[in-house]
Amino acid sequence: MAAMLMRILTLTLLLTLVGCGDDRPDKIAQFQQLAGKRIDTLGQMLNDGQIRNAMLLKQYTSIMERQNPDMAPLFGELAKDATTKGPMYTSLVSRYRDLSNASNYVDLDQQLAEAENIYYAADSSLYNDMISDPLNVVADMSNGALARVNSISREASALANGADNFGAGSQLVGNPGYGSWQTGSSGTSFWAWYGMYSMFSNVMRGPIGYDRWSGRRNYSYYNDVGRYRYTSPKQASAQNKTFERTKKQFNSQGKKFDSPYAKSRSGSTSLSRQSTSTPKASTTGTRSKSSSKFRSNYSKNSNFRNSNSRTTRGVRRGK
Repeated sequence: MAAMLMRILTLTLLLTLVGCGDDRPDKIAQFQQLAGKRIDTLGQMLNDGQIRNAMLLKQYTSIMERQNPDMAPLFGELAKDATTKGPMYTSLVSRYRDLSNASNYVDLDQQLAEAENIYYAADSSLYNDMISDPLNVVADMSNGALARVNSISREASALANGADNFGAGSQLVGNPGYGSWQTGSSGTSFWAWYGMYSMFSNVMRGPIGYDRWSGRRNYSYYNDVGRYRYTSPKQASAQNKTFERTKKQFNSQGKKFDSPYAKSRSGSTSLSRQSTSTPKASTTGTRSKSSSKFRSNYSKNSNFRNSNSRTTRGVRRGK
């Protein structure tokens, strides 16, 4: 009888351990596999001209290159966002490849959240909305000749949000695909453009300081909607460090400083369902290290397993 009870207790213990197993590695692997397929599909759609805002971006930049040849190199760089060579697409590919190395993340929770974000960010509808930022930058540089998309006018948005006019290209400020926050010897942070995007400095109204931008920025898709999905953990960490550094500086002067993402700006129109259901941008970089606080959409999304009817093998590198 004692032996029988022991076998029953052992079997019960084994079943309990199996039931309590950590399923996060399996979820990461599944998201990684599907994210790779979705990135490939997105790349093919870009190459085939099936992303509406990407096609408009090509048309807009082509028009502006002819009308303003002095700024042609900048428009040519912005046109890359309509291809697999732009910073938004190449960032997804890079983040996807980083998923293979668990040491890139503080824990499984962060790795799973990143795998999920890449999967959703590669959705063609969400990506189409993301491209509205560079597209509207070009539209604004046309002085109204080219129409904005997914957004009210710059003037109406500035009025609604009490925003300053930082000049052309301001929708891209804060987006790590186009530049980064640098800290000068005085301890003040300012926006520094990457490469050819530095030509924006020629049409902007002086350097953009982080403290002023944080409180007086206008609406942009990345900063107010897409930041949660289109920011890697390392990028989010860098953004948070800039905030904490500036907040500490203000506190030392007896002043209060709020995060630039503490309050979302208004100004979006006609966004996709995928964008309107995206978690708030203010939560980026604040994911808890505790697995009990991690919430995945994995089990809630009924379209997760069958959302990619067109797939290719491997993540394309761009052409």
